[in-house]
Amino acid sequence: MALRFDCSTASGRTGGLSAAARAVRRGELVVLPTDTVYGIGADAFDPDAVDRLLGAKGRDRAMPSPVLVASPDALHDLVADFPKQGWALVEAFWPGGLTLVARHLPSLSWDLGETNGTVAVRMPSHPVALELLAETGPMAVSSANLTGRPSPQDCDAAQGMLGDSVAVYLDGGPTEAAVASSIVDLTGPAPVLRRAGAISAPTLRSVVPDLLES
Repeated sequence: MALRFDCSTASGRTGGLSAAARAVRRGELVVLPTDTVYGIGADAFDPDAVDRLLGAKGRDRAMPSPVLVASPDALHDLVADFPKQGWALVEAFWPGGLTLVARHLPSLSWDLGETNGTVAVRMPSHPVALELLAETGPMAVSSANLTGRPSPQDCDAAQGMLGDSVAVYLDGGPTEAAVASSIVDLTGPAPVLRRAGAISAPTLRSVVPDLLES
């Protein structure tokens, strides 16, 4: 049976973060609040856990999971050939609603799905998410909904869809944004906006003027 913790109280937050971190280490799934929508997460380096995450959502490997990190420093251990435009975007918009797609280091022993050698990385700004990520390290995190259903802005909606496929729910109250993160692809000669979301194209272009839109 899933455990749920009210992270609006000090005791609930402490107990919830501890239980969630243990669950992640055991290869189980957790639901956590972010600054955009609620996410379902697993240890990014545990292929079986990532498979369970995709299965819980009803998603196949053709739609791989993004990775959330607690700090921009984590990029040094995850991605290769990260361009100057990427670092400029990180400085301007992290933590926040911007996901960056880059080539991952070929030495990494993970399996996030059919990524073709890339990884989508974001640093959220929600304090509960950041505290959990600081404890667990990088997590594969996707929106906490069944595929084809709306992304949840509260823990009730997430639990209503995912039920006992998740070991621990961290209830951080309603999320700030109803939209998902914007996605910028950095794997080509110029950055490309793959999904318009929490950060608009004009705002992104104020930092990287050569941004293209797909």
